[in-house]
Amino acid sequence: MNVGVIVFPGSNCDHDAYHVARHVFGLRARFVWHKETALSDLDLVIVPGGFSYGDYLRAGAVARFSPIMERVVAFAEAGGLVLGICNGFQVLCESGLLPGALLRNASLRFACKWVHLRVENADTPFTNQLQPGQVLRIPIAHGEGNYFASEETLDMLEANRRVAFRYAAADGTLNAASNPNGSLHAIAGIINAQGNVLGMMPHPERCAESILGGTDGAHIFRSLMAHAAHRLAAGHI
Repeated sequence: MNVGVIVFPGSNCDHDAYHVARHVFGLRARFVWHKETALSDLDLVIVPGGFSYGDYLRAGAVARFSPIMERVVAFAEAGGLVLGICNGFQVLCESGLLPGALLRNASLRFACKWVHLRVENADTPFTNQLQPGQVLRIPIAHGEGNYFASEETLDMLEANRRVAFRYAAADGTLNAASNPNGSLHAIAGIINAQGNVLGMMPHPERCAESILGGTDGAHIFRSLMAHAAHRLAAGHI
């Protein structure tokens, strides 16, 4: 599986994502500079966390116009897998690959802590090694993770099972105390209509090894590998 990790000025989780892909799971990974204009031979593009272009204007707004994002959009529209993490989720929303927007946390403070996520859709390339309702423990680190969308968009996401993860308590119940940023419907991650693009605010790449205090993030990378293996066996790769 060939993985490309986008690098913007201000990215600070690019090496984390590369490390997990290359050194934890043994995938063929490379960095992709924001000024590049090609994504040849890639099976997965990771748009990592950080503060792309210093988050000027608003988070992800400037990165949306970088040369590589035109190729990422085309890659996704052609069926390529795209994983946007934290700032990457913000960039994907700004680029139109995912609906909605990420606003300032309801607390107006930066949130950096472990949270629990409930799996809402286990039938995606990113979640096929999980079970519906399964609870994951994954860290967050963001100031603008408050997912917002119109009621019409929220209804569409719910009706089409496009909510991948919700913030929840450790037992899977939903309550305001377990929502770290005020996201509508407690949304922590969504997919696009085709199911090949996932945006999520929590950081699975920061909890894919026991030395980091947890391994639940590894499930997402294992799901991607299982998806790629299935496509290879079916002759689609």
